[in-house]
Amino acid sequence: MHPFEDLVVPAGDLGIHWFGQSSYALKNEAGAIVLIDPYFPRERTPERFVHLLSPLAEESLRPDFVLLTHNHRDHTWPESLLRIGAAFPEVPYFGPHESEAEVRKAGMGTAAFTVVKAGDQLQVGAVKLHAVWAKPPDGVPQDQIEPPDVTHLGFVIDTGSVRVYISGDPVHTFGEHESLLGPVRALRPQIGMLTCQPGEGEFPSFAGSAKMAVALGLKTAVPAHYSCFAKRNYDPQEWKAHLPAGGPAPLIIPYNQSVIYTP
Repeated sequence: MHPFEDLVVPAGDLGIHWFGQSSYALKNEAGAIVLIDPYFPRERTPERFVHLLSPLAEESLRPDFVLLTHNHRDHTWPESLLRIGAAFPEVPYFGPHESEAEVRKAGMGTAAFTVVKAGDQLQVGAVKLHAVWAKPPDGVPQDQIEPPDVTHLGFVIDTGSVRVYISGDPVHTFGEHESLLGPVRALRPQIGMLTCQPGEGEFPSFAGSAKMAVALGLKTAVPAHYSCFAKRNYDPQEWKAHLPAGGPAPLIIPYNQSVIYTP
């Protein structure tokens, strides 16, 4: 059993475990566990990965459900999904239609998968999911951003006491467009896991990530999408330096560690 299953979450708080990159587990006070974008390859070389050991043996942590933001390998990883499915065949999955196709292609034909579209709201036990766009399906022509290759979703997860924003992989100009910001802000998330990648045009920069956090009215911002690939890594302290002094407050979760978040 993974230690996260034994984590005691006080009333009104949220347990968060970060496995690196954009893989998270959330645990509410009732004990419900959400696993997000599980990416745990076991074959690793120092040329490709920062850490040579996988952060999770999938069979050690039973989630109540698995949430997938889009069908890129570091977010919808067939090997991890197969291991989760073998250990916990009753666990359902939620995500875009391309991720469902990947799950079926991987051989999980009997897995319960709910296809989610932007604008959908789903109640899963005590947890409510709100799907939003991370990358608009038509791209952002005024920013010379082409339509994405697959559906890119973000999620606001209402755990009952805390509302968490999972950005997925947003367009790099996300923080400049009210059409993208508004639906997220209206759901009033308190904490956001924000993908950024300095030096790459696809993702928000440090400044772009800070702009997102401020525009969304987050109380707390968490950097995501690092400490996994050796050639696509960054220093979270540099990300932190771009947040304004008046907030949102930065939360840097140590690699493969759990924290208790109090809104």
